[in-house]
Parts: sequence; structure tokens; C-alpha cells
Amino acid sequence: MAKLHLVFGGELKSPNGTAFADPEKIDIVGIFPDYDSAHKAWKNAAQRTVDDAHTRYFIAHLHRLMDESREGSATREIEG
Repeated sequence: MAKLHLVFGGELKSPNGTAFADPEKIDIVGIFPDYDSAHKAWKNAAQRTVDDAHTRYFIAHLHRLMDESREGSATREIEG
């Protein structure tokens, strides 16, 4: 099974939080078949918005959500 990863982001209510200001405007960068390609996409998206403290991008480990034998784990935020 591929270890799918979702890269997404957008404007946050607070630069210290993870709540989106407008969930309907979340930027879905894409779904990637491995962490390395997801990380490259995350880095490109994050670098485009580096001057905006309220905009942040994340990588969600979709493969963890699909593994029903495993207890849920938090989506890891990447600090850049």
C-alpha cells in the first residue's frame, strides 16, 4: 500500500494556532504517494507564502487514517 500524504494550507486565525480563518479557502496542494514528494510540495507552497505569518501549510499522513488497526495519530506539522 502506498503511504499517501495530503499537502494543504491557508490563512490561519492566529499565527500560533492551527484553526483556519476561512476553511472554504483552504489550498489543497495535492495528494502524494510518498513523504519525500509531499515534503517537496509542502516546501514549495510554504516558500511562496514565507512573508505571511498567518499562512501555513501542513502534511497530513493519509495512510495513517486508512490503517484501521492503528490508533489515530495527530497530523504532524512541519516547522521550517
